[in-house]
Amino acid sequence: MKFGGTSMAGTERIRRVAGLVRAQAAGKGGVRNQVAVVVSAMAGETDRLVGFCREANPLHDAAEYDVVVSSGEQVTSGLLALTLQSLGERARSWLGWQLPIRTIEAHSKARVETIDAPGMLEALNQGEIAVIPGFQGVSHRERITTMGRGGSDTSAVAIAAAVGADRCDIYTDVDGVYTTDPRIVAKARKLKAVTYEEMLELASVGAKVLQSRAVGLARKAGVRLQVLSSFVDESANASADDLLGTLIVSEDEMDEMVEKGLMERQLVTGIAHDKTEAKVILTRVPDKPGAVAHIFEPLADASINVDMIIQNVGRDKGETDVTFTVPQADLARAQALLEDRRDMIGFNRIITDSQIAKISVVGVGMKSHAGVASTMFRSLSDRGINIQAISTSEIKVSVMIDEDETELAVRVLHTAYGLDSSE
Repeated sequence: MKFGGTSMAGTERIRRVAGLVRAQAAGKGGVRNQVAVVVSAMAGETDRLVGFCREANPLHDAAEYDVVVSSGEQVTSGLLALTLQSLGERARSWLGWQLPIRTIEAHSKARVETIDAPGMLEALNQGEIAVIPGFQGVSHRERITTMGRGGSDTSAVAIAAAVGADRCDIYTDVDGVYTTDPRIVAKARKLKAVTYEEMLELASVGAKVLQSRAVGLARKAGVRLQVLSSFVDESANASADDLLGTLIVSEDEMDEMVEKGLMERQLVTGIAHDKTEAKVILTRVPDKPGAVAHIFEPLADASINVDMIIQNVGRDKGETDVTFTVPQADLARAQALLEDRRDMIGFNRIITDSQIAKISVVGVGMKSHAGVASTMFRSLSDRGINIQAISTSEIKVSVMIDEDETELAVRVLHTAYGLDSSE
């Protein structure tokens, strides 16, 4: 069981979470479940801690940054263990270094390598509930590491895989995965199930329900996921669908559900949007072999993720413009790295724009149906929305547009693909 920051925001909500954990551990028919719980920091706490780091040193050391920002999850794990104990349950916290959760050395962007948890497994076998702070691990140099924002989802999936869990339930402040953000489109529908591939694409292009690395790890390890709300229970007169949330399943299992009439297969599963990227344009780059490599190698070495890439039609004098996107949080660092290598790359100017958005349509139905992209382009064109860049995968089409047109684009596409609910 994994609980996000909103679920852990204050002692009353932690008490509610403890009740959910206790009910899950009780099981059915007198057979108890072995339960491990991964928790995020209280909502807003990580932002507060990041702010302290920036105030202390704008060019902060990444290792010390991890020491500070990982403390939020340590607090909530201890509080949940204490609350469970007050309810008569045996529970204890297991910090990342105590299991240990071994990660690579990339501070603030660490990836899990191994989890060695014999002590925790023994405690689970004896009926103890394990409470683990998400988002954190330990490097081979014995320094605390963190896995980036949203890393608690990855922690939960990795631990579920390591202990051979039957299921990994991700509790959040929404009751499942929707066709798009319900705050933008009132007619968005909750999905009974999506495939790993669809969820991976949705998460990677802006859907905030699950972190993309967590979904990728779940697919690789075969961990069955369920997304559901920690604020919906039987006492709230919730429907059966509300209690089940959304399952993240293999494509084969999805086909079985469709065949049994449990759900309908649609061409497009969902519409996602992302306002966290920035556009970078390098002008008058030499149009010759190796030039593009000189641009992206230093960014890769700095662990800066590059998304959309466009190389424009060549200019006269063997020059071209190269456009790409990076996370807004990495824009200043990317710009500094490229300026340092101006002579090697040979560009004339760097032009940046953080007022952009990426809109994506996702669905495995694209594999066997044509016309998805043309519907997208026509629908946006009809509403006067200009497309600045395009990227595609087998089950996704993404476009870059002006940020102030985000909500309009999402609503237009949600209707164009027939995703509006009939209610």
